[in-house]
Amino acid sequence: MPDEMNPRRRRLLKTTIAGVGLLEVGLSGLANAQAAGNTSPAKDKASTRVASFNTIRQVNAGALSIGYAEAGPGNGPVVILLHGWPYDIYSFADVTPLLAAAGYRVIVPYLRGYGTTRFLSADTPRNGQQAVIAVDIIALMNALKIDKAVFGGFDWGARTAGIIAALWPQRCKALVSVSG
Repeated sequence: MPDEMNPRRRRLLKTTIAGVGLLEVGLSGLANAQAAGNTSPAKDKASTRVASFNTIRQVNAGALSIGYAEAGPGNGPVVILLHGWPYDIYSFADVTPLLAAAGYRVIVPYLRGYGTTRFLSADTPRNGQQAVIAVDIIALMNALKIDKAVFGGFDWGARTAGIIAALWPQRCKALVSVSG
């Protein structure tokens, strides 16, 4: 067995540690905000838990009509959460109200091929590459007039967020990426 750690494993380990560190920094504020607002554990749990997103909004963005859930104050710092395959926006149903309670504007879009997101034209080529999905999210940001956001994602969503951070660094305030 070689004594050296595989460089790819080392990079994955560094990225995971950095992501966990960023997550801890971000969630420490959430924990304080949640603890400060506790009045009754049963009431608080019921008010912050989201079994489903009540309203799915639609916006034309680039080649798509994108369906998305939104929570939190409209003027708060923006967090965009990107789901993986074969999951959907409900992967973020429990974290969305926590972020919203901490003052974040949370956007959770259905990626192409999911939920209510549809192509605007039958002539548009169908493509599931992460770079194309990244273009979709930039188009969503433009349609919603969002200059910069914190991105969180897993699986395909993590890869898409990473591409956005690499190709449009001016649009990415921070990145929490979990991939398996």
